[in-house]
Amino acid sequence: MTGQNINTESFSSLARTAGWLYLIIIVCGIGSEVFIRSSLIVDGDAAATASNIVASDSLFRLGFVADSIMLLSDVAIAVLFYVLLKPVSNTLALMAAAFRLTQASILGFNLLNYYAAALLLNGSVYVGGFETAQLNAMASLFLELHSHGYDLGLLFFGLSNLILGYLVIKADYFPSLLGYGLIAAAVVYLAGSFTRFAFPDYASMMEPVYVIPLIAELGFAIYLLVKGVKNQS
Repeated sequence: MTGQNINTESFSSLARTAGWLYLIIIVCGIGSEVFIRSSLIVDGDAAATASNIVASDSLFRLGFVADSIMLLSDVAIAVLFYVLLKPVSNTLALMAAAFRLTQASILGFNLLNYYAAALLLNGSVYVGGFETAQLNAMASLFLELHSHGYDLGLLFFGLSNLILGYLVIKADYFPSLLGYGLIAAAVVYLAGSFTRFAFPDYASMMEPVYVIPLIAELGFAIYLLVKGVKNQS
């Protein structure tokens, strides 16, 4: 898988587009999780969470918009990465794209769990037979399902990153270090998601290591945006 013949100018243009999309994904993903959901959702307190969502309805819905933009960008970048890496291995590039698109599909449907909380708490659906405490509890349940759905999607994203990292290492036109970073990120995503479902009591211990995917993916995005691909001589 060496000595790939590519059009450097064309591939650099595609890579820079992918870099912009990657930055959008990172900004929207972190923004919706860190600056929106974490400020509204209070773990273990359904009443406080409901109060925050009702008081900041527009902010809560902005989280839906941010995640939607992230997922739309993810679909586009899956195609771009396939085109960029199929000279290395068409089969593996297609497989990486399939796993990434599966992740986007899961997270897209999962957004309905997120939006269900707003429907319940703002009276957008018929809820006359439920007391306030019951509505708050159901809203928190949907938000918890949304959180777990995110981790389910990351299983597929982790596998996509694992293959993507391998392809980047084998490609003549990307630095191998970027590929190793993506593989490290994949290991974190897979370990974190499996821990969340299989060993939930230890899930919080995984949180600090998510800095690894952030550094690896941000570094890859910046390289794509600034450099594109290495010149082929």
